[in-house]
Amino acid sequence: MKDIRKIVLTGGPCAGKTTALVKVIEHFTSLGFKVFTIPEVPTLFSQAGMDYLTKNKGFFYEGEKATLEIQLALEDKFLRMAEECEEPTVIVLDRGALDISAYMSLDIWEKITSSVGTTTAELRNRYDAVLHLVSAADGAEEFYTTSNNSQRTEGIELARLLDKKVIEAWTGHPHLRVINNQDDFDRKINRVLKEISNVLGIPQPIVEERKYIVELIGEIPEYVESEITQTYLVADPGTEVRLRRRLWQGKFVNVLTTKKRISVNEQLETERQVPNALYESLMQQADPYRQTIHKLRRSFIWKGQYFELDTYQQPAEGLVILETKGVADHASVKFPPFVKVLEDITGNVNYYNYILALRK
Repeated sequence: MKDIRKIVLTGGPCAGKTTALVKVIEHFTSLGFKVFTIPEVPTLFSQAGMDYLTKNKGFFYEGEKATLEIQLALEDKFLRMAEECEEPTVIVLDRGALDISAYMSLDIWEKITSSVGTTTAELRNRYDAVLHLVSAADGAEEFYTTSNNSQRTEGIELARLLDKKVIEAWTGHPHLRVINNQDDFDRKINRVLKEISNVLGIPQPIVEERKYIVELIGEIPEYVESEITQTYLVADPGTEVRLRRRLWQGKFVNVLTTKKRISVNEQLETERQVPNALYESLMQQADPYRQTIHKLRRSFIWKGQYFELDTYQQPAEGLVILETKGVADHASVKFPPFVKVLEDITGNVNYYNYILALRK
């Protein structure tokens, strides 16, 4: 069967998705890809008369159920068309199925998915990657506007809340990438193109994410917590193979990541989710010279920038590392007040997980 990637572009209000979609089509079409884009279904429904703010519970339920059904039907139909294309093909969605869940209570969402014959886990696994563009309401307030979308009525505080709820809806996806706000919007778009290129197996420049040893000195106001177990497998020289298990909300998500250096400045990175049975089988290939890493991860957005705070339990017990995601080289990191930076370890190989795992 033809390998067709399905990628969701999502985010809070005024995040730049519309502009990003245009750039994605232009860029990957120029590289020889056939690019299908699936429009945002709730916007289509709103324009057709659906009122998502209605107090009529029956009307709301039927509208949201129909929204999910049409979302899935559109995806399935475009996938059938993509399978008939001769050129390499990618499907990019303006929001995906789990975005719908962010706008209702959990019990209504579970009732809808049950009636449609699916589950949250099944819906999450429909997509190869999810790129969340942070709303301009968080960290780029001067660019937040409702004037370019007649369906957008959110105030800035509500926009920030919706942004976080959408991230929570997609948490647990093995290839969820949060795209920060930048001082230059083109840099935000370039990060989108880079992440899609990774999914499509196009070699990318090696980029060091910024890392800091920190001390937590206050409460994190809002975050997503998960437990990470990371094991390195025996691999060929120049190749790093990592098997990661993430425990979140009582469920395991297993991801196999392979990083292969193509040249001094480029590497090819591939990720795929693996079922529990395959995870257990792959663990038999664990590198005997490296320990399994155990750490507690707390992920959050602060002033439009996305952070992961890892507290190591084994090895390097008690080590706390704050890592930024997608902050441009020239841009400053907006450190939150609840962390104290002790040391900048960006590019310090001694703090790579691959090195930390070495048996002493």
